[in-house]
Amino acid sequence: MAAMKSQKKIIIFLSVVTLVIVSIIAGRAFVSSKIEAAITKQKNAPVGVIATKVKYFSFYDQIDTFGTAIANQSFSIRIKKEDLVSSIDFDKYPFVKKNEEIAKLNNEESIIAPFSGRVGKREITPGILGGENSIIANLDDIKFLKVDVKLPENYFSVIKNGLKVTVTTDAYKETFEGAISSVSSRVDPTTRSILVQAKINNSDEKLIPGMLLNIKVIFNEKKSLSIPEEALLIQGKDKFIFKIQNNIIERAKVEIGRRNENKIEIISGLTENEIILAEGTNKVKPKGKVKIVKSVD
Repeated sequence: MAAMKSQKKIIIFLSVVTLVIVSIIAGRAFVSSKIEAAITKQKNAPVGVIATKVKYFSFYDQIDTFGTAIANQSFSIRIKKEDLVSSIDFDKYPFVKKNEEIAKLNNEESIIAPFSGRVGKREITPGILGGENSIIANLDDIKFLKVDVKLPENYFSVIKNGLKVTVTTDAYKETFEGAISSVSSRVDPTTRSILVQAKINNSDEKLIPGMLLNIKVIFNEKKSLSIPEEALLIQGKDKFIFKIQNNIIERAKVEIGRRNENKIEIISGLTENEIILAEGTNKVKPKGKVKIVKSVD
């Protein structure tokens, strides 16, 4: 009787253990299936991407150089202090209009502005030109500035009046625009260069004479299809982009040209307004599903 009870207990224990083991196996299988389903779903989920449209952009070639800003017009003023009756405040760099009185002298004469501009003192070394006994100043017209630069003679065929010029300086985080206003008729035989003068729009009078200007002469300007630099994929000698059609990625081969201002010129392979991947070419693959989360110009 005792033996039968022991045997029954063993059977019950084994049954419980078996049930626990089966439950664990079933639970693991269930969890694994859920994880696999989630992974599969994640793999099939569209990738969020940034897209852009293929647009036209003005591409150009350029010559980089530098030069010193010169006032459009300048008039030197020198007044002996003993002759001065009254004057404008030279230290405040004031603006004067054409024909306005700058200073009145004791011989009943006046110094009159021959053109509109700003008047300011010149820095001079005491003792030179009677600096201690005289006021030395300039009247400068700076609504436009001039800059003389020398360009290599091999650019002679493209250099002409009216050619666009852009200017930057370390003093400002902005670009000023101008154009070539004159071209020398001769090449300097020593430097093999051509002297040209550019006129820069300075209507806000932010630039002043004497400043060092970084100059970019623009030529061969042409509007072409463009894409952002980040959109290009290079494999060996071939160049590709990723088109987005019906939220599906399609790889397309393109021929490229010039690069300006983080844009790449497209010679062939795309048409205007096609939607392409703007960046993140390593996140997608051909035929993959995507979701446009942001569009950029």
